[in-house]
Amino acid sequence: MAKGTMKAFEIQKRGEKPKATERPIPQPTGRQVQIRVEACGVCHSDMFLQDGGFPGIQYPRIPGHEVVGIIEEIAPEVQGWKVGDRVGVGWHGSHCFHCDPCRHGDFTLCEKGLVPGITMDGGYAEYMIAPDEALARVPKELNSAEAAPLLCAGVTTFNSLRNSGARPGDVVAVQGVGGLGHLAVQFAARSGFYTVAIGRTKKNENEVREFGAKVYIASEEQNVVKELQALGGAKVILATAPSGKSMTPLLQGLATNGTLLMVGIGEDKLEVGVELIMKRGKVLGWPSGTAMDSEETMTFAKNNGVRAMIEKFDLNRAAEAYDRMATGAAHYRAVIVMKK
Repeated sequence: MAKGTMKAFEIQKRGEKPKATERPIPQPTGRQVQIRVEACGVCHSDMFLQDGGFPGIQYPRIPGHEVVGIIEEIAPEVQGWKVGDRVGVGWHGSHCFHCDPCRHGDFTLCEKGLVPGITMDGGYAEYMIAPDEALARVPKELNSAEAAPLLCAGVTTFNSLRNSGARPGDVVAVQGVGGLGHLAVQFAARSGFYTVAIGRTKKNENEVREFGAKVYIASEEQNVVKELQALGGAKVILATAPSGKSMTPLLQGLATNGTLLMVGIGEDKLEVGVELIMKRGKVLGWPSGTAMDSEETMTFAKNNGVRAMIEKFDLNRAAEAYDRMATGAAHYRAVIVMKK
């Protein structure tokens, strides 16, 4: 069991950015394990902690909910895990087993669930603790830095698409080709969907086509709705960009009985009009997934060549990695990697 102190980055109060600190290494109790962090992805949702835009936040708090590491110690009540196992911890950090969603087996919607890096300490640190229900096994074929983004960006896009009702051959459009979107394009293409990517400019078109997009639409240069309508409309439009203003026009690009599937969250609201009624369309939100969903995401990625495009930063540069994410400068995904 690791004891003593550790390096970490924490947000000390609302409105502040992550700052370096020294913390006691947390010790597991009950059904918790102690994890020596190897990598932690930097997600746009980490900004909820800075903005205070999520219920139940208490400060100071260590951000990070795309964590891969090695179990260093297990508490007495833990079953099915052992010291040395490599595990992942994503957005879904715990569930209570007792609320109505949990009793229905819908653990992602637990009324008392915790989120690593937001309502419990996360992975911008050398060590963290997590309950055993939050642990996902990481395939040996994936290195820790590439696996980390699959614990949130990956599972959110993969899990939402496989539950969207789209079938192989259907037109599926991905709006936004950043941290979530570049994975969504790969998952969609490898699931057999006719994959359309919607970016702002043509800057990354060739790269996105290599991810598997059959069609690329640059929203600043083309009429997105007309391009989608020319394809017969999209069965599903997966909206990853955090902007209700940019999502609203997409409703006109849906096929009959199509779905606008929202996984991006913005301050501005989506506006719904008659076009949704006339197409018998729907708007659906999707929140991440459980640890098993994360395992299945990583297995699919391993088996089908889905890979996160990442920039690596050591822990001492965590604030820089956070800033690159917050300003949109990161090339797809920033990942904090611990020095061995």
